[in-house]
Amino acid sequence: MAGPALPRSLARWLTPGPGDGPAALAGAVIAVPVVSVLLAAIFLGGGEAWDHIRSTLLVPYLGGTVGTLVLATIFMLMFAVPAAWLVTMHEFPGRAAFEWLLILPLAAPGYVLAYAWGDLMGVGGPLQTALRDMTGWAARDYWFPSMRSLPGLAFVLASGLYPYVYLTARAGFVSQSVCALEAARSLGASPLSSFWNVALPAARPAIAAGLALSLMESAADYGAAEFLGVPTLTFGIVRAWKSFGEPAAAARLAVVLLVLVVGLVMAERWSRGRAGSQQSSTRWRTVSRTRLGGVAGWLAAAFCLTGFTIGFVLPVSRLVWRALETQESIAPVGEALKNTLILAGAGAAFAMVLALVIALAGRGKGPGAAFARLTASSAYAIPGAVLALGALVVLGGFGLTLTGLVPVAALAWVYASRFTAAGAEPMVAALDRAPASLGQAAQSLGATPWRRAKEVDLPIALSGASAGALILFVESLKELPATLMLRPFNWDTLAVRAHAYATDERLAAAALPALLITAAGLIPVILLSWRLSHARPGEAA
Repeated sequence: MAGPALPRSLARWLTPGPGDGPAALAGAVIAVPVVSVLLAAIFLGGGEAWDHIRSTLLVPYLGGTVGTLVLATIFMLMFAVPAAWLVTMHEFPGRAAFEWLLILPLAAPGYVLAYAWGDLMGVGGPLQTALRDMTGWAARDYWFPSMRSLPGLAFVLASGLYPYVYLTARAGFVSQSVCALEAARSLGASPLSSFWNVALPAARPAIAAGLALSLMESAADYGAAEFLGVPTLTFGIVRAWKSFGEPAAAARLAVVLLVLVVGLVMAERWSRGRAGSQQSSTRWRTVSRTRLGGVAGWLAAAFCLTGFTIGFVLPVSRLVWRALETQESIAPVGEALKNTLILAGAGAAFAMVLALVIALAGRGKGPGAAFARLTASSAYAIPGAVLALGALVVLGGFGLTLTGLVPVAALAWVYASRFTAAGAEPMVAALDRAPASLGQAAQSLGATPWRRAKEVDLPIALSGASAGALILFVESLKELPATLMLRPFNWDTLAVRAHAYATDERLAAAALPALLITAAGLIPVILLSWRLSHARPGEAA
């Protein structure tokens, strides 16, 4: 006798679609580096290197990472949420400009900001030099904040990553109806009380999502932590591989970092499920921004200007100044630029293929498509150092070394594994915006699923491919720890060249490659800023 029938939705999900096979293969390609790290941590002996790390370094690594995340959270929330509220709900001098200027710090990776701020705040930097010139003090006669510390690292990372929180907070405020705020004010609530008790709880899930993303980027950082001398888990993974030559010890550290990252993801999803509110009113009107006049308006402008200056103006200006000072030959930078274009281009191309497969398979509801989407979104949260370690474990298992084209292919694989989700999202969005009638018309004309995918879905998905390709290229260009671990011998990219110069305290020479990386990162950020500037309260951001 036949058993009970499965629910229609579950049966549809369990039934493989025409794109499930390629989608499952794409998901496997993305997942292999992480799985190999987990297997290496379980089955390979840690040896003396792991015993040494566990007994003397694990607590400092873990403490440095957690401490950095806690302080960075405080710094980002203190600025990003109030700035998003001011820009969304108020009019003040410069508001329209700050609406998009506050996103620009995303263009510079954390290690670039660390080089600039380390130079600005150092003993030989302009700030301390000016202080000594004015007072006549010696360097030991006064106290000055040190960037080469855990608070310094948290400050640097927060100054560059707060736009994630700003963007999601603003999206949360923009999507709210004016009705709830008007109801609170009609009951006598002050503007501050309305923000704290009505607007903030409703936007909390969006804020948590941005905060989780920024903290995952902070946990993945290597360059800033290494330059500022703060022991973190990512720093420990790279060091365990480069200094000890022990993949098993590095893999076990990577598992600790993975547990921390998974915890951040789960905390964000728990917050999203537990917090927030629903708009029960059917009236949905755009907010009429409150004008802040006089001192209040200028204070709001000064608040926004402070964050933008710290996150972008000061560090970029310092790098420009140092680049103009340097007498270094630009030939190594030119070679590094060529290598960067090759590696980033290969990674972006590979990731675009995987992203396209996932986007097209996502039109169905089969298990392969679901697996591919899950692995792509999960890998995006995993640090590059962990994925690079996984690739090294796989290469070692096949007896391959980092010679010839092997490291180029391995880096393209790691870039694709980490950033495919960023390339798939614009294509998925393009497919979601397309009228359902297009697919229905193709089916009514007898088109097979493959023909529909080729002649209907593919052209629609490719309309969003340019944005995805740009994001993939820039993200691959900025990646540092994976490139350090896998790059071919004597193949320096811009990120590696800037890191090498900065590590040797040749900050003037590091300025030019750092500025080139920042300039490349500005392109997608400016496009994002333009889109955001056209969003208004009550509309989709």
